[in-house]
Amino acid sequence: MLFKNILPFLFTLLLSLLICSNTLLAQTREIKGTVIDEVTGQPVFGATVEIKGTHYATITDSTGVFKLNVPSGTNVLVVSHVGYAAKDINITGDEMHIVLTSITSSLENVVVIAYGTRKKTDLTGSVVAVSEKDFQKGNIASSEQLLQGKVPGLEITPGGGAAGGGSKIRIRGSASLNASNDPLIVIDGVPVESNGVSGSANLLNTINPNDIESISVLKDASAAALYGSRATNGVIIITTKKGASGKLKFNFNTRASLSHVANKVDVLSADEIRRIVNEKGTDEFKGFLGNANTDWQDAIYQQAFGSDNNLSVSGRADIGKSIKLPYRLSGGYYTQEGVLLTNKFDRYTASANLNPKLFNDYLTLNINAKYARTNNRFADEGAIGSAVNFDPTQPIYRNDDKYGGFFEWEQSNGVLNALATRNPVAMLMLRNNTSTVNRFIGNVQADYKLHFFPDLHLLLNVGMDRSAGSGKDKFRPEMAASVLGFNSRGRISEYQQTKASKLADIQLFYQKDITEKTRIDVLLGHGYQDFYTDDVFFYSKFYDGSIDTVIANKPDFPDDRNGFAIESYLGRVNFTLSDKYLLTASLRRDASSKFSRDNRVGYFPAVAFAWKLKDEFFPDAGNNINELKLRIGWGVTGQQDGIAYYSYMPRYTYGSGSAQYQFGDQFIRFLRPTAYYPDVKWETTQTTNIGLDYGFLQNRISGSIDIYSKKTKDLLSVVPVPPGSNFNVELLKNVGNLNNKGVEFLLNVVPVRNARTTWDVSFNMAYNKTEVTKLIDFIDPNYKGISTSGVSGGTGNNIGKIAVGYAPYVFYPYKQVYDPTTGRPIEGLYEDINRDGQITDDDRYYYMKPAADVIYGLSTNVTLGKFSAGLAGHGMIGNYLYNNYLSGSATLRNILNPVKHIGNASVNYLETEFSNNMYLSDYYIENASFFRLDNINLGYDLGKVLKGKASLRLTGNVQNIFVITKYRGADPENASSTGVDNNIYPRPRIYSLGASIDF
Repeated sequence: MLFKNILPFLFTLLLSLLICSNTLLAQTREIKGTVIDEVTGQPVFGATVEIKGTHYATITDSTGVFKLNVPSGTNVLVVSHVGYAAKDINITGDEMHIVLTSITSSLENVVVIAYGTRKKTDLTGSVVAVSEKDFQKGNIASSEQLLQGKVPGLEITPGGGAAGGGSKIRIRGSASLNASNDPLIVIDGVPVESNGVSGSANLLNTINPNDIESISVLKDASAAALYGSRATNGVIIITTKKGASGKLKFNFNTRASLSHVANKVDVLSADEIRRIVNEKGTDEFKGFLGNANTDWQDAIYQQAFGSDNNLSVSGRADIGKSIKLPYRLSGGYYTQEGVLLTNKFDRYTASANLNPKLFNDYLTLNINAKYARTNNRFADEGAIGSAVNFDPTQPIYRNDDKYGGFFEWEQSNGVLNALATRNPVAMLMLRNNTSTVNRFIGNVQADYKLHFFPDLHLLLNVGMDRSAGSGKDKFRPEMAASVLGFNSRGRISEYQQTKASKLADIQLFYQKDITEKTRIDVLLGHGYQDFYTDDVFFYSKFYDGSIDTVIANKPDFPDDRNGFAIESYLGRVNFTLSDKYLLTASLRRDASSKFSRDNRVGYFPAVAFAWKLKDEFFPDAGNNINELKLRIGWGVTGQQDGIAYYSYMPRYTYGSGSAQYQFGDQFIRFLRPTAYYPDVKWETTQTTNIGLDYGFLQNRISGSIDIYSKKTKDLLSVVPVPPGSNFNVELLKNVGNLNNKGVEFLLNVVPVRNARTTWDVSFNMAYNKTEVTKLIDFIDPNYKGISTSGVSGGTGNNIGKIAVGYAPYVFYPYKQVYDPTTGRPIEGLYEDINRDGQITDDDRYYYMKPAADVIYGLSTNVTLGKFSAGLAGHGMIGNYLYNNYLSGSATLRNILNPVKHIGNASVNYLETEFSNNMYLSDYYIENASFFRLDNINLGYDLGKVLKGKASLRLTGNVQNIFVITKYRGADPENASSTGVDNNIYPRPRIYSLGASIDF
């Protein structure tokens, strides 16, 4: 009975389903289409094609083709892919041709500038934006290295090959002497302090390069003046990746790398040392010779492994009908061994970007949070110098456990020779120097478009940057000769430091299109930012338990915190007339607590004008001329870095240990007044810039030319106090002037661009000349400048000067005399320049400079179907280095060391046969011009994997391929501003393989 009742019901249900199915099929149609890249014309595989407002979707195949059944009444498809801007596409037929624009292409048209964005075609200042696709490729540990060789006038010089190490960053040369020459770094709207925290060799390594979307470099004052007090050296704005519209997307990328030292220092072999000692040494030194053949550089270097792993998820969540929430979450782990034994760097990062739009898009929020934890083990880099100077006839190890089992030089009585070179392997293995740094950068940016006045926006930016570093440096007790020579108790040092910055900006932004081609925008704002440093503790103690306490950066007054604050008011107007004439004017007022009340406020104006010549003179040129724009800018920026807290106030400090008075049986140290300069004020730089942006043949030829002049006045310089004062010291005062002038050139060419093949070439070059024009504020005809550029060896030797009429750190040596027959330098013989019959300090002369006249970079990339290849390089012309290694080691004295041990020497000794060191000879000042091939990279898109659910790309890179130079040192690219090359951690050659999967 039950079966009879159910059977009619099931029959009716089945019939209803068939009818509904036929009706549904009758109401759907199949849409076919192709999705291609806007620039290359190549198919985009793995793109999601979704019916808007539903969950019905498909994915394009390797040829970019998709098929999708679309219900009748459906009018819009949403097409998206990682790396492309999502598009809403109206359905116009059964076959569709869809073009996606890559996010990086969009970024090329919209540039992040000071306090906002602007179309590239509407820029009036000298700004270069580098997007992700143009970043330097390979194993990149620190974010600034993404720009190496990519921006004209930007010099990125790594300080060596240490794992996690940083770089010297210069934009258009140096604008200061004793203040900082580093540019201001702004990360997602938060200006950050550049001087690091204890335990970190480079605070920029806390930013995961994989999270960075674009970097803008603001070079002239008209572009940078809105940052006022800290923009003298230019501004680098880092923008991290954000969420996008479309379905949930994951990306995982990984890279493994192997590094090794490509070029070692040329030193004498063990047999050459034996020959020299037997020919020129006494019996005592002959008795020191060993039987080993040790390559000490091989002993301290290793094949170093590295790995970089990143996972990100992005998409958009729509909450109700009025809230749109694009988001991106990411996490990363980077580990890198240094090529120097015991050196290691680990980084753990996490970031979150939320960009909700509320109240029908009237309110837009940008919420950024970035956390990084870095663990460092620092190797004793003094081992590099020891390795090239240690006797190669000696073994690494001894036959007992003394000194941890490592060979060390002893005196005849068996006591450690404390003045001898230390065993470099022991220096590394018997020391454990570690640190941990935690950093958090977060901010909330709000853009509220007023309901009652939509042209007016209220902008708010509140953020913080906090870093905490701690570390411990331990020597093995009763083993490490590095400390046993002077302290038989061993030593351990500990430190902990915290730096914090808080930011609060509020602005009003008004934007109005007066006509279709005429528009205006106005920005008015107030800002506050403070910076504080707290040293929780800093001490060293011995293994017997006694403590030698050192308090670092202790405030001058107990109730004060170590820090300063800046309060600012700013305004900017952009006016576009007829879409041809562009005018920008800005003014920033900064007040800094580093100055007295009379000098606290600085005003930083700027104005710039741009003229679109194409629209004026070539309106009918079409794609033959895409851009031709003249830019003229002027502005003033400021500088306050390098000024100590409270330096403008009278202070008392304790006298030296010997300056004591006796009261009975006690000796009391008295306070004494300290020299101070109450009138210290802003160091200011005035910049004038003339530029031309061009683009021809559908922008297949594009670039820019800039000519600039920078004049710094009220230079913060350490100068001697005039005679007759009560203080025999030097003071930081505003007394100097410094001029920079130069030319920059950028050329981008796309020789081939079609549906299958793209080939692009980029070249940039910059010429810069820097000259000190004033240095002291009193007349002294005998004053030859500030001695600087100390060299290793001897006592108080300086090879450089800061002098009027010359570039900073110009070399100041004696002029070497050479044998006319052999061409060899004659030991101890210099030219008597003033012809007074004797060689004195007056015979030294100004000669060459460390800074390059020209820096340049080039890169090229080829895409052929699924295969891609590229290379990049950079170089310098006209830079000189003082080869401190040669001056210190290429002598017989270094081999037959007077403190009774044998050392090694550079092979240059065989050429000069100097007996003693000639530290101040110009023989050691060498032309360090070079070209370095930085990177060769290969890539291949495998297309869809995992049954079409994901797409996979494989990459391979080789970094630091070769260097072309005449310089005899280990590396011509030196981060030292003074140009003294000594004991540089070698930059490794790196091989890496990587994979990136989107799903």
